[in-house]
Amino acid sequence: MSDNAAKFTGDIPTHYDAGLGPILFSDFGDRLTATACAGKAKKVIELAAGTGIVSRKLRDSLPREASLLVTDLNAPMLEVARNKFSDGENVDFALANAMELDCEDGAFDLMVCQFGVMFFPDKPASFREAARVLKPGGRYVFNVFSAMQENPYSQIAYSIPAQFVSGEPPRFYKVPFHYGNPDAVREDLAAAGWRDITHETIRLRKKIMEPEAFARGLVYGNPLIDELRNQGGVDPETVAAAVLRALEVTFGPTDMTMPLEATIFSCTAT
Repeated sequence: MSDNAAKFTGDIPTHYDAGLGPILFSDFGDRLTATACAGKAKKVIELAAGTGIVSRKLRDSLPREASLLVTDLNAPMLEVARNKFSDGENVDFALANAMELDCEDGAFDLMVCQFGVMFFPDKPASFREAARVLKPGGRYVFNVFSAMQENPYSQIAYSIPAQFVSGEPPRFYKVPFHYGNPDAVREDLAAAGWRDITHETIRLRKKIMEPEAFARGLVYGNPLIDELRNQGGVDPETVAAAVLRALEVTFGPTDMTMPLEATIFSCTAT
């Protein structure tokens, strides 16, 4: 993963939350939260929380007395997340690197992560660190996107911007979809000492209610925009318009509905 692949800074968080959140993250977040909150938990940590889409769902689903620590590597993302909560909701926020968590051993009994594991540069190390900060018997619940071909919007978001740049195409969209083989994920979890590993692949048909906002989110709502700006001479608005046209051609200009696929994993710390 490139150093810039996980940098969601500047105006990216706003486009991410408004343009991508309702389409890509909300429904999967409901499924992830339901799985995570199936058991009782008193101390919960969320990794790579982004703009708090799942954080809000967790807080609404967990018992009132349960504490929730919301973490992310990017301060601007956490600021958006923080604004979704009011005082007294038993939620704390912290910058955190998933490979080196500033937490005591056995500090939590539940860890949740929506679409963050794919960005971790050393996934086995992140799984070992997750096991360290969970109590024996604590659960880790996370999800990852399936391959690009199972999420065809990503192929558009990768190929269309590439037409506007010289040299190597922007690489960001290769990152979120490279860890979609459940067998590979389970193998890494087992090697890190996790037990009771289960997974469920979720397939959705999602209607794009606001196509223009979604197209802009695909360009402006992630580090792709920085790659385009660093190229020079590339107008992001032109790229977003081309992405919108490709979405209309691929999924229909009126009833724009697309497939989405991701896998939820649940495992237990020893």
